[in-house]
Order: sequence, then C-alpha cells, then structure tokens
Amino acid sequence: MKKLTLLVVLIVTLSGVQSLTIAQTLADYRKEVYHAKGDTLPYRVLLPENFDAAKKYSLMLVLHGSGERGNDNEAQLTHGGKLFLDTAFRQKFAAIVVFPQCPKDSYWSNVEIQPATATHPSRTFNFRKGGKPTKAMHALQGLLSNLLHQSYINKDQVYVGGLSMGGMGTFELLRRKPKVFAAAFAICGGGSSETVKKFAKRVPVWVFHGAKDDVVPIANSETMVQAIKDAGGNPKYTVYPNANHNSWDNAFAEPELFGWLFSHTKK
Repeated sequence: MKKLTLLVVLIVTLSGVQSLTIAQTLADYRKEVYHAKGDTLPYRVLLPENFDAAKKYSLMLVLHGSGERGNDNEAQLTHGGKLFLDTAFRQKFAAIVVFPQCPKDSYWSNVEIQPATATHPSRTFNFRKGGKPTKAMHALQGLLSNLLHQSYINKDQVYVGGLSMGGMGTFELLRRKPKVFAAAFAICGGGSSETVKKFAKRVPVWVFHGAKDDVVPIANSETMVQAIKDAGGNPKYTVYPNANHNSWDNAFAEPELFGWLFSHTKK
C-alpha cells in the first residue's frame, strides 16, 4: 500500500513538474502591447536563441482564431505557441515569432457571417473586397509597420499565417500589404476572391482545410485557391479528408511546412 501511495505521489509530482515546465517555456514569449494613435493590440514575441540586435532575422506573424480573442495576452498562444518553441525549429530557423491578440469586439478580416439555417446548414461568410479595415486589422497593420522599422528584421523574409479567423486575416493582410510578405499559410480560412490579383503572383501561399469542417466551410478555401490559380498564382492546397475544423493540428504537423515557408524570400 505504501508503494502504491508513493507511486501516486510521484506521478502527481512529475505531472506538476511537466506543467510547470510548459508554463515556463511559454513564458519565453515576451508580453508586449502595441499603442499608437488610439490603437491598442496585445502581442507576444519570441526572440531567437542568442538574439543579437546587430544581426538580421526573419519575422513570423501568427494570427489566431476567434476563440482566442480577448485582452489577456495569453490565449493567442493556445494553438501553435508550443510549435515555435520546439528545439529543432529554433535551431533551424532563426525567426522572430509574433502572436498578436485580436480584441473580443473585433475580427481580423472584414467579413459578415450569416448563421446556419434549416435551408442553409452551414454558416455563410460574406467577405468584403474593400473598405476600411476592422479595428483589429488597423492595429495589426500598425504593429507590423512598427516591427518592420526595427533594424534587426530582414524585410525580405517576412511571413504570415493563421487559422480560422486568422486564416481569413492572413488573406486580408496579404491583399492590404501584398509587397511585404515572402510567403504565407492559411488554415481553414477564406477571403474575397476578387482581391487575390494583388498578391497571387507575388506571394506563395499554402492553404489547408478539413473536408468535414462544419464551422468554416471548405468552399471558402476552395474558392480562394481557384481564384489564385486564375490570377496566375501557384498555391499549395492540402485537404485532410477526416478533419473537422481543427485542421490546424494536421497542418502544424506537416513536416515540410516551415521548410517550405522559410525557403521563400520576397519577390
């Protein structure tokens, strides 16, 4: 009985140590807040190991989904935060990784979402092809501009990617800032197909979606992929036959994702 008790205590202790280690590791993302001209945007930033401000580094901007909106400056690391902490990633790619957090009352992209109905079982996303950016997108563009003014950013190696609402934000940021990015990925997102001409030939894009997605219809990604092709681009497109909305789990497990992404430089 004493051995069993000791074993239980040991397991609980090790579990606690493991959780503490993860918490301390995620804390390597520094907490920052962007303030300028009425804009406020919390964000977390992970610097490369042995960061040297005299050197140049690539910039990776990661946009979270709607479920991680808020102002705690923590929730945005839920999906993908640990990925960039992987030792192999950090040794291979010397990148500055930034996770901004969209406020609860805003959205990365300019889209009107119609709820599902009896006749329309899936939600409908109506993406605007123009107009002013949302409050979150306006602040995001300001943050991006601020980051690009830092001397240690390699402006030929700036990347953006996102999931769900963040995938939509990725497409919108590409059309608003087509000359900034070297490559991008969009997971279970979507956008206005009428705007892809602004970036289709300039920015390589890898699009992911789950075939069984019942939150964001796969048609959103299919429309964007076809539009990019029609505009002269050559997008990569991966569909996961058995994945629902959380196709980011599959996408982030793709062994070639970051090798492909960081192999590109701005055209």
